[in-house]
This record gives sequence, structure tokens and C-alpha cells, in this order.
Amino acid sequence: MGGVGEPGGGPGPREGPAPLGAPLPIFRWEQIRQHDLPGDKWLVIERRVYDISRWAQRHPGGSRLIGHHGAEDATDAFHAFHQDLQYVRKFLKPLLIGELAPEEPSQDGAQNAQLIKDYRALRQAAEDMKLFEADPIFFALLLGHILAMEVLAWLIVYLLGPGWVSSTLAALILAISQAQCWCLQHDLGHASIFTKSQWNHVAQQFVMGQLKGFSAHWWNFRHFQHHAKPNIFHKDPDVTVAPVFLLGESSVEYGKKKRRYLPYNHQHLYFFLIGPPLLTLVNFEVENLAYMLVCMQWTDLLWAASFYSRFFLSYVPFYGATGALFLFVAVRVLESHWFVWITQMNHIPKEIGHEKHRDWASSQLAATCNVEPSLFIDWFSGHLNFQIEHHLFPTMPRHNYRKVAPLVKAFCAKHGLHYEVKPFLTALVDIIGSLKKSGDIWLDAYLHQ
Repeated sequence: MGGVGEPGGGPGPREGPAPLGAPLPIFRWEQIRQHDLPGDKWLVIERRVYDISRWAQRHPGGSRLIGHHGAEDATDAFHAFHQDLQYVRKFLKPLLIGELAPEEPSQDGAQNAQLIKDYRALRQAAEDMKLFEADPIFFALLLGHILAMEVLAWLIVYLLGPGWVSSTLAALILAISQAQCWCLQHDLGHASIFTKSQWNHVAQQFVMGQLKGFSAHWWNFRHFQHHAKPNIFHKDPDVTVAPVFLLGESSVEYGKKKRRYLPYNHQHLYFFLIGPPLLTLVNFEVENLAYMLVCMQWTDLLWAASFYSRFFLSYVPFYGATGALFLFVAVRVLESHWFVWITQMNHIPKEIGHEKHRDWASSQLAATCNVEPSLFIDWFSGHLNFQIEHHLFPTMPRHNYRKVAPLVKAFCAKHGLHYEVKPFLTALVDIIGSLKKSGDIWLDAYLHQ
């Protein structure tokens, strides 16, 4: 074989894929690291080098998602996100430009090769145990109980009238239904229910659009980035919340630069005013609508319109337009509290900062923790109390997390990775403690550095 970057005197590294049957160019990591720029992205999958620069904009998960793995070994992310690997590999073929030099390690940087090997063996064991196969009855019952709650809420108002007691009860039931819709559409977004990705997507559009009034594309756009790079600034939208809240390493950075847009040493207090009450009602509603309009997701917009039409046609006859709007706001505020506390109890108290270029398993475990399971907590949180298992295996149906958990614990014990499990109330309190700690760090850096 010829020199690095050359297939025996053939085309250079930027001239596209080698002709069919020709030897592939070989590259070193020092060359690949140079291609992590806007419009110039390479990545490595199974020791093969791909130029995704032009194709990234057509990536179904979005250009940001695949771009976050620029100049990295994306093998485990590739397996984690894709259900039908044989189908997806068809799209990789035209992007292939070479392979790693034989003497190069499969991963760049100081990563534990044995840990990576054991993680892949763990995934293979889960596949052999058929833990990536969904139970259709489980998910049918989930959808059924969501629809039953929607009907029950309307019947309460219809039979009892729009009084305070009946309206409060209806709002609570609708909020629980909306919370469970978040969980079900989350399952569908990860393609963990149906064997065909298209079926998952269509069903997600129904649940997210008709039952919730949001865009499935918008959710996947931001949520997949969270899974690719959890708790990494500017890659995970869930923690890129400055200057409203300071998390992790941003506390020191803002303090040293003397930035004080808000009293961050009190952010654990104003969190109660603008965090849980307003995330879904304000932030998500605005962001979701803007995404649909800017990205011209007209199908999602129609699905969302069908939700609002159904909701107001159902309740305006009892409350009038103003009363129905008030009921809608009440439901959104209640579900927003659920969303913030349940989704952030596993992440906010963990390590948050800039890119560390860890291997897949280590990066997921550094950013996640579990909450002690019970039948109620499993249901109430949509099995997000098994956040470690979910992040390691995003496409695994959630009813199998309990089964894979012992294998994950053994893997973590072998490699000294922290498998953290907390009581439910402790996990909630730790959110506030983490915000206070970050605020105090900011204040100290602001005053003394």
C-alpha cells in the first residue's frame, strides 16, 4: 500500500471515494483531526473514514447530530442510533474515502480499548438476549391508557359541569396524560417500538402532533443531540441554558469574565419561578413553532393544528374561549413541572462541561444516573429512572431496562465506572443542590478571580 493518504499513488484525500475495487487510501488520526470544521467533516466508523461534509445537511437526524462526531470514532454512536444497520450502510458507501492506517488505534486519544471492547460485547449480549425486541402489548396498553385519560377528563367536565373541583380534576388527568404522551413519543422517536423506522416516525407524528401539539422533527432534532453528547456545552441543547442558568463549568467561566446577567447565586431560588412552570408553556411552545416555520415542517404543523382544534372544540362549549385557554395553560404548567423534574433529575447533578472526547460508554455514564425503581416510579417517569441503560442503548424498548441493568452494573464494576442509583426524592433535591453549588462557584469566581 502507498503512503498515508494515498492508495498507492492514487487520488489525494479530498478527491472523493476511490474507484470500485481500487485500494482505499489510508489515514492517520492526525490527518482526520484536521477535518472538524463547518463544511469539512470527516468521521470514522469501524475503522473506515467517511467524508460527510456535503451529506451532513441531508442526514435524517440533522447536520448538527452527525457533525458533533466530526473527526471522531463514531462506531458506537452509529450502532446506538440506528436500528437497521444494513439499510443505513447503503448511505455510507458513497461517502467512504479511506481507512485507518493498520498501525493506528481504532479510537483517537487516550481511550480504554478494553472498555470499548467490553461495551460492544455487552451490547452483543443484549442483542442475543433479544432485549432490543419490543412487546407490542406493553406499548398498546400505554397508548390505550393515554387515550382513556383524555376521554375521562372530558367526561368529568361533561357529567359534572365546569366547576372548580371537576376542572381541577380534569386538568390533573390531562396533565398526566400529556406527561405519558411525552414518554410514548420518546419511545417512538428512538425507534424502539416498531421494527421499521418509518412506522415509528408516523406513530410519533400522531402522538407528538395530534395528542400533544408539538413537532416530532423538532423533538428529534434537539433530543438526538442530547443523546450524542450528553451534558456537553453547545452540543447538548438541554444544558446550553446560559445566561439564564449556569451549570457545571460555565459557572467558573462566567465568574472569571465578570458576567452577571442574573443573580446566579440565587438561581436555585428563581428556578422555581421560571424553570418548572414555564419550560413547556413558553420555551417549548415558542421554539417548537419557530422550528416548524423556519424548517418548513408543514406536516408537523398540520398535526399540531389538529391537536389545538380538538382541544378547543372539546372544551370551549363548557368554558368559552377564555376558560378553555385557561384550562390549556393550567395543563401545560402542570406537565411542565413533571417534565423538568423527571428529565433533569438524572442529568443536572452530573458532570457538565466542554467536550472531553470520551468513548461512548464513559461519556454516557459521566452524564447520567439512575433513580431507584418501583412499579410507580417506572410508570410515572416513563422508565427514565433507568437513564444509564437508556443512554447506553437508546433504541432498546424501555420494558427491558430492568433485564439489562445487572449486565450494565457488572460492566461498570469491572472498569471502575460509577453506576449511581438514588432515591427518587434525593434525585429531585439534588437538582436544587446542584444549581446552588454552581451559583456559589460563580459568585466565588466573580468576587475573587
